[in-house]
Amino acid sequence: MVEPRVPGTDDGRLELPCGESVHVHDIDLGMRTYECDCGASHAVVTDVHPLSRFVPEFLVEVLRETVDTADDFGEFSMPHLMGIVLEEFPEQVVSKDVSENGHVGYSMLWLTDFDTRRLHAIAVELIVELMEHAISHASDDGAMGQFEEQMLEFDIDAFVEEYRAKRDFDDEYSTPV
Repeated sequence: MVEPRVPGTDDGRLELPCGESVHVHDIDLGMRTYECDCGASHAVVTDVHPLSRFVPEFLVEVLRETVDTADDFGEFSMPHLMGIVLEEFPEQVVSKDVSENGHVGYSMLWLTDFDTRRLHAIAVELIVELMEHAISHASDDGAMGQFEEQMLEFDIDAFVEEYRAKRDFDDEYSTPV
């Protein structure tokens, strides 16, 4: 069913960083990539995508226990992470609030100028920075040193490759690890 267009209102299109545009009805819940007319593959994220898309479920739980949120989402979730990504890359990420559109199945939509692999690496890097910031406020002085030591050995690109292989991101039935 197509929504009627009312003159002077939002027509449901989202202008992409490349200059092309996409209608929110062209993005479904299972999409992770949008193959654009510009020839690029843009990463797609919605608010209903789980954080375990990027990091293991145990880390999602740690983030939810550690990060206080003061909004309607209740716990750290994809909108928080994508807000951080948007803040870091304002020219390369676009978002749209579609909470008033009952036809799409999600409330927030983000598309990036980079592909899903690059977004995954960025998300992991920003989560590591968030964790580092949280640990810097811990009362345990040794925790920061231990964290920094572990991060020297942590290879984000290797993690992303291994995690994506385990998750089989091409399969709509993948489950958290």
